Amino acid sequence: MKYKHLFFDLDHTLWDHNTNSRIGLEEVYQQFDLLSLGVASPTQFYLKFNEINHQLWDKYEAGQISQTELRHTRFRLIFSQLGVKNHTICDEISDVYINISSKKPHLLPNAHDTLEYLFPKYPMHIITNGFDEIQSVKMNAGKITHFFQEIITSQNSGYKKPDSRIFEYALEKIKAVPEECLMIGDSFQSDIVGATRAGIDAVFFNPDQRNQEISIKPKFEIKDLGELKRIL
Repeated sequence: MKYKHLFFDLDHTLWDHNTNSRIGLEEVYQQFDLLSLGVASPTQFYLKFNEINHQLWDKYEAGQISQTELRHTRFRLIFSQLGVKNHTICDEISDVYINISSKKPHLLPNAHDTLEYLFPKYPMHIITNGFDEIQSVKMNAGKITHFFQEIITSQNSGYKKPDSRIFEYALEKIKAVPEECLMIGDSFQSDIVGATRAGIDAVFFNPDQRNQEISIKPKFEIKDLGELKRIL
């Protein structure tokens, strides 16, 4: 193959955000006795978190809110929509949730085996919109840090996917041209559209087989990370 470098997204591509988040939220639910505040169950808490978190991350990636606003607002909105009026512990919950969930080790199926297969063949790098200090904790927890040479984040690059400038920053860091690189990610807009606009081929990791009605098409589409072994 022509590729000399591989770029990976982290959350929802390698690190199992949903599983790690659910376990972290269950621990938060018990630690803060959220049942006594009116949150009916850990499942209700988790489902509402996913809904609000997705909305806020869309705003963060669009540049409409900051990292601080995302963290400060998230649990207040969750509490409000669940009918909890006492918001005094929301900032503490936010800190505890981040600390707990980011240390969970769960990876998506076949992630580790696939990285072990690719590691001797390609220099690999992370491109993520996640925050510096949190992404490094997640990678250490999942025992995948050693697979990657450069960790490009929205903080250290100054840009967020799908802005092509974060990809250009990554190319400059590794001294490569777009044609030599391949981006693997689960977000069609951030990873596939962003990379393609920067001239980089992309693999759409689509385990849920979501339909994307858009003119830009990925170079490859996979539903299991193990399929990368056939491509690369």
